[in-house]
Amino acid sequence: MSLILYGHPFSSYTQKALVALYENHTPFELRCISGDTPEHSAVWAAKWPLRKFPLLVDGQRDVVESSIIIEYLQLVHPGPVRLIPDESLAALDVRFLDRFFDLHVMNAAQHAVDGALSGDPVKRSDGIATASRKLETAYAWLDRELAGRQWAVAAMDFSMADCAAAPALFYADWVHPIDARFATLRAYRARLLERPSFARAVDEARPYRPLFPLGAPERD
Repeated sequence: MSLILYGHPFSSYTQKALVALYENHTPFELRCISGDTPEHSAVWAAKWPLRKFPLLVDGQRDVVESSIIIEYLQLVHPGPVRLIPDESLAALDVRFLDRFFDLHVMNAAQHAVDGALSGDPVKRSDGIATASRKLETAYAWLDRELAGRQWAVAAMDFSMADCAAAPALFYADWVHPIDARFATLRAYRARLLERPSFARAVDEARPYRPLFPLGAPERD
């Protein structure tokens, strides 16, 4: 039985898993969760009552949380691209930056998205302010941390940390644009957009841009 991924192409955490799958050309079926596919939504909700994207189904095994999905794929369906290194300390560096991009970039940006989705002007304004404050701190740290690197982790090729960084920085820059003074971070985001695996995920999500509650910019 082939792998099945439940999620949505416009979802940042679905994209994170998609990048890992695309990096290794791993065969799978994407089952989009939307109002047009109630049958997919019913299976997804039954398997994962928390209703968070994405969910990977591999036969009788259900795997949730994007980072765990990527680790599972490397263990059970490995490909030529090793997204988590075998060496323990290097793997720890990858996992740390993976968590940083999820918790301090993507989740920070989510404050603005949630505020806009509320429909309340005060919550919208507060959400944008909170997101901007948190993202400015994260951007400054990342700009220093990534100096001299091509990808997220020093002396490493593309990894799980970059799978997390790609959608996180993509959407965060829509919420609170990365200032020109953070030239290193801006260049890194541009490289991620050029990576074929993430470029594919971005293109597949283009039809859904009108769903972005803050208004998608005319770029990327």
